[in-house]
Amino acid sequence: MAEALRLPVLPLNDTVLLPGMVLPVTLDSESQAAVDASVSSADKKLLVVPRLDGVYGAVGVLATLEQVGRLPSGEPAAILRGTGRARIGTGVPGAGAALWVEATPVDDTAPTAGTAELAAEYKRLVVSVLQTRGNWQTIDSVQRMTDPGRLADLAGYASYLDARQKLELLDTTDVDDRLHRLIEWTLAHIAEMQVSEKIADDVREGMEKSQREFLLRQQLAAIRKELGEDGDGGSDYRARAEATELPDKVREAVVREIDRLEATSEQSPEGGWIRTWLDTVLDLPWNVRTPDNDDVRAARAVLDADHFGLDDVKDRMIEHLAVRARRSSRGLQLVGGRGSGAVLALVGPPGVGKTSLGESVARSLGRKFVRVALGGVRDEAEIRGHRRTYVGALPGRIVRAIREAGSMNPVVLLDEIDKVGSDYRGDPAAALLEVLDPEQNHTFRDHYLDLDLDLSDVLFLATANVIDTIPGPLLDRMEFVQLDGYTEDEKVAIARGHLLPREMDRAALTTDEVTVDDDALRAIAAEHTREAGVRQLDRALARILRKAAATLATDPAAAPLRVTRDELRTYLGRPRFTPETAERTAVPGVATGLAVTGTGGDVLFIEVTAVDGEPGLTVTGQLGDVMKESAQIALSYVRGHAAELGVDPAVLTKRLHLHVPAGAVPKDGPSAGVTMVTALTSLASGRPVRAEVGMTGEVTLSGRVLPIGGVKQKLLAADRAGLTTVFLPARNEPDLDDVPAEVRERLTVHLVGDVADLVARALEAPAAVPLAA
Repeated sequence: MAEALRLPVLPLNDTVLLPGMVLPVTLDSESQAAVDASVSSADKKLLVVPRLDGVYGAVGVLATLEQVGRLPSGEPAAILRGTGRARIGTGVPGAGAALWVEATPVDDTAPTAGTAELAAEYKRLVVSVLQTRGNWQTIDSVQRMTDPGRLADLAGYASYLDARQKLELLDTTDVDDRLHRLIEWTLAHIAEMQVSEKIADDVREGMEKSQREFLLRQQLAAIRKELGEDGDGGSDYRARAEATELPDKVREAVVREIDRLEATSEQSPEGGWIRTWLDTVLDLPWNVRTPDNDDVRAARAVLDADHFGLDDVKDRMIEHLAVRARRSSRGLQLVGGRGSGAVLALVGPPGVGKTSLGESVARSLGRKFVRVALGGVRDEAEIRGHRRTYVGALPGRIVRAIREAGSMNPVVLLDEIDKVGSDYRGDPAAALLEVLDPEQNHTFRDHYLDLDLDLSDVLFLATANVIDTIPGPLLDRMEFVQLDGYTEDEKVAIARGHLLPREMDRAALTTDEVTVDDDALRAIAAEHTREAGVRQLDRALARILRKAAATLATDPAAAPLRVTRDELRTYLGRPRFTPETAERTAVPGVATGLAVTGTGGDVLFIEVTAVDGEPGLTVTGQLGDVMKESAQIALSYVRGHAAELGVDPAVLTKRLHLHVPAGAVPKDGPSAGVTMVTALTSLASGRPVRAEVGMTGEVTLSGRVLPIGGVKQKLLAADRAGLTTVFLPARNEPDLDDVPAEVRERLTVHLVGDVADLVARALEAPAAVPLAA
């Protein structure tokens, strides 16, 4: 129970101060005495007690004295800030002429399961009341408030509540009870406002409407004639509306807005808002649809010509097209997205061709293509549009994409959907739920249009680098196709068939002037770039061709130039990537792991060393909590199975330091568990890890190796790094089917279920002990 406080009393006649309010009061002799006593105290606190009809309340408000001064009229005044409720006890002696009492602070009751719903309902009602008064600043403050108790106490500022009602709020410490009362009172106030507005409307409609309209129109025509604006008002829009094929409900809304425009003064800003809305609605292709290409073979040829590999994506698009073609041939109506299934999401590291694949899909289907960049979008209005009441309101990106495409069935690529953010302006990912749900998007409603827009014929594609950052409900509405990266052979084929011709055209070079050997392309992919995609490879080719163009400009006789593997150093400098696993694992305590990052798969070196000091484990390298726990599990396993693993227990009792290089890059995940066990065993046994070995897998305290994700990306990274042997969890065997055949041929994959088996096969054989002389 809170400790009682001794405070001077400042009575408020017919006024109630609630916690959180700031209230200016004029001071009479009684309240001046309380203020003087508060000023003399260290914390400037006092107890404000409402006094209605001469009767004091049972609960007061703890308040701080913010400022004391005089009004322009010369009257003394003070500014009080309420901080909390307090129950009034017995009177106590105190300094000065003020009344002193003992007061016990009273806290609000704890929120219940329904408190949040009550607060949301009351907030909605308060916002509706404030909107009628145009008090936008207060609306923003209310919208940002999250504490239900503070939200309820804001009612102290409400002009439609009398002092008795506010006193009830002050006496009520139960937050749910306060919110229930406020909802009831606010609903009653809204009903009164609606009745008053209806009465006013009935009175206005009682005027002689036809005569009034005739007189006003005559005056408006005369004014426009004098100003030289003898225009046609809304007749242009009316003609456009009649010439445009619109759905019935849309046409009704357009005609209604045209009538408003004709009755609006030229000087009124509302006329500009109406014109902008009409232009937006009439520019939308409400009944325009491009015919789909039903030739499945031709569509496959387009996809194969534009992209090498990516058979999973191509097969999925051909399946979609084949279903549409069959329904069309049998006279069955395909209801857009509702007949085409979930939204297809292309997930993979940068540079693998996700965005350009969307353009190829649009070409193969014969549809228009629009890209909507979502990276960094944090405002829900970017998706749903702004309401027309806001200055500078615009439709959302979805509506703008439809208008840009000029048809109701384009291919819309939602690029970087995993990088959508959220803040106080709303969650754009939540607004995308309706857009991407094939069961709901036929009635998508943009806030700016305030009309139902049928998105069921739109083919939505999404791209993402990682799945982890996409919210679960949004994830549920998408079907994923993983683009894990390209092998070295695929990169050479892509460079030969796509990248090199494009860069030759950009540099204005021909094959008679410059040629690049396949061995040079392979060396660029292996030694000068190390990536899952081909973006860096494309830049390297552009650099080579720029240097070749400069050479030909200074010495035309040098043509034709042939770029071979041996000449790459002239164009690109020394190789940036060389095999380093042998060097890194040459000493005991270093193991090579495999990981997946936002840019694809990569190798991960884990180093362990022992130093003198208090026994324990230090981990560095900006590791996440899961990875730190994996290190503790690995150490516990090695200590518990020291004899089985053939390690020196004395090493494990020292201070161990585990480090993962590239400390500026955050790292987390359980798949480094087996690598940590191997590194610790290598250190404690003095046996280095085999240089050609890489590994991945989660380890348990009993030594079981659990399955992990990203197998294809990790094996591609192992192949790029020059590893030849990889250890995988046994339960990941089905994932090997997704790995390209040429990579499986170059790698020896061992499937293990026990980490002891992995360690025994990954470490170098123990050195032979020489016989005594």
